[in-house]
Formats: sequence, structure tokens, C-alpha cells
Amino acid sequence: MLTVTLYTRGGCKLCQKAEEDLNSLQEGYPHRLVLIDIEKDNLPEFVEQIPVLEVGPYQIKAPFDIIKIKVTLGAAQDRLIQLEKANLESHQKKVERGEKISFGDRFFHWLSYRYMFVFNAFVFLYLGLAVLAPVLQANGYTGPAKIIYVVYGRLCHQLAFRSWFIYGEQTAYPREIANVDLPMAFEEATGIHPFDIDEAHKFVGNEKIGYKIALCQRDIAIYGAILAFGIIFSISGRKIPSLPIWGWFILGMIPIGLDGVSQIVSQLPWDIIPIRESTPFLRTITGGLFGFTTAWFGYPIVEETMADTRKIMTVKIKAHQIKHNDK
Repeated sequence: MLTVTLYTRGGCKLCQKAEEDLNSLQEGYPHRLVLIDIEKDNLPEFVEQIPVLEVGPYQIKAPFDIIKIKVTLGAAQDRLIQLEKANLESHQKKVERGEKISFGDRFFHWLSYRYMFVFNAFVFLYLGLAVLAPVLQANGYTGPAKIIYVVYGRLCHQLAFRSWFIYGEQTAYPREIANVDLPMAFEEATGIHPFDIDEAHKFVGNEKIGYKIALCQRDIAIYGAILAFGIIFSISGRKIPSLPIWGWFILGMIPIGLDGVSQIVSQLPWDIIPIRESTPFLRTITGGLFGFTTAWFGYPIVEETMADTRKIMTVKIKAHQIKHNDK
């Protein structure tokens, strides 16, 4: 039997007429009618074209009449008959998959509606654990703190002179070459040589100068900005369009690239350009721009994929429910 999907919304007279026409054609073209309310099921794809009718590979959009519906049903029915006569294994498997609702189907249906909550919760947890490390360290829970520092140390350089500190006299201790107007530079506060990268990575702090967050300043800004856009995108109902790739490149990639690459190149032993060290302010600004624009570019693209999944799974689950109720 054909499965016909009719996309509707409340108060749509054309939708009601299409449903009546489909019911009147049941005898000549037996079908299982699946009604999808695009507002209740959050499927805005056809918002300007309602009603929309889909059956097999065929789709018609408003305006259409009973004649066009009849022609579409006839084409779909002929196609189904030919496929059944051919007895193709691929067709049989597709039919069998369509009649079963697996755990994966239900999971991806759930995820297609709630993926932004999952993403935001993950980023929040990732940032939260990085901040929790110095809190644990300062309160004597050095074991759990060490675990966080070690795990995050595989994901971030954790250089103390490029990290934020809490519970100390300053929130940051840049190296003297950064020329930041703060009472103490990193080498003065810690006694560590400013170019001893290994010691700067291992140093987590002390009671006097505080304890470093387990992610560097730039990473904190990146993930903080990703979380900020994720919240904004969720509040908007996931309706913000994707940032053009040129916008992402200009606003996100170029600033962080110039700041980071010039810093690296200047500190190579080749004297290509005058030595420079980025500041906490620049790391935060460039990291924030990169994180925000990356999420702005990426999340709407993810939404396009999730919208397709949402549509497919909603139709499949409702069709399965209708078939089960008919039995």
C-alpha cells in the first residue's frame, strides 16, 4: 500500500481540501495517509508552500487540485507495482526497514530536536571542568585537579604565561616581552625562565599567585564564544542563517591567524621579524571571534542536516503508528 504524506498547518483551508480529496480517492488508490503539522512538528521547510503532498519519489506543492493528486497517486502506484513485480532485493530491504522502528530511528529523531541542548551542555561541561581544576587545587583536592590538568594538557598547551589564574594577586601573568602593564610578569612571579616551555606547561600555581585554569586564554575565549552563539541560536529557534564562508574567514580566521602565527614566527631563532608576545586581551578577542564565527558558520549547516533527519524520522514514526493502529 502507498504511504502518502500531507504537510499541513492549523487553519489551512487548502490543506483541509487536499485531505478531503485524498480520502475521496481511497477506493481507486488505496493509501495510508500521514498528516504532518509543520508547526507542531517543527518542520518549517514548506512554510511558504503548504499544503505539500509526498508519495514515494513524487512531490507536489500548492496550489494543486484533485486531478493533480490523482495523477501523482497513479504514477506512484504504477511505480510500486513495477517494483513489486521486479522483486528487487534492494526494494524488499527498503520496505522492511520502513516497517520497523529501531532504537537508532528513535534516537536520531530525539537528537534532531535536541541536538543544540546536547552541544551546549557538552561545551558548558568542557569549560566548567577547566575552571573546576584550579578550584579543586586551591581547596586541597589535588588528585582530582591533577586528573583534569593532565587530560586537558593533551588538548591545550596550558602554558602558565598564557593562562588565566584565580585565587591569586593577578588574573594573568604574561611574560615580560608581552609589555602588559601588570605588577608582576610571569618570570618574576614564578621564578621560571620565560622560555622554559616545559616548566610553564607543568606549573599550575600556588597559594600566592593563584592557580591556572586548565585551558589557555585563547581556548577559553573560543569555547566561551561557541557556547554564547549556541545559546543565541537555540533561543532563536535555530533560525539564524549560516555565516558566509568569506565572513568566517575574514572575521574568524584572519585575526587569530595573524595574532598566533606572527607570535610563533617572531620567536623562531631566525630573527625574521621583531619578537612579539600576544596579550591576554588579544588572545581573548581573536579567540572569541574565531569561536563565535565558527559556530555561526557551522551550527546552521548542522540544522539543515538535522531538519532532513527530523522530517524523515517524523514521517516514518507517524506512518508506523498509523499502520499499527489500523491493525
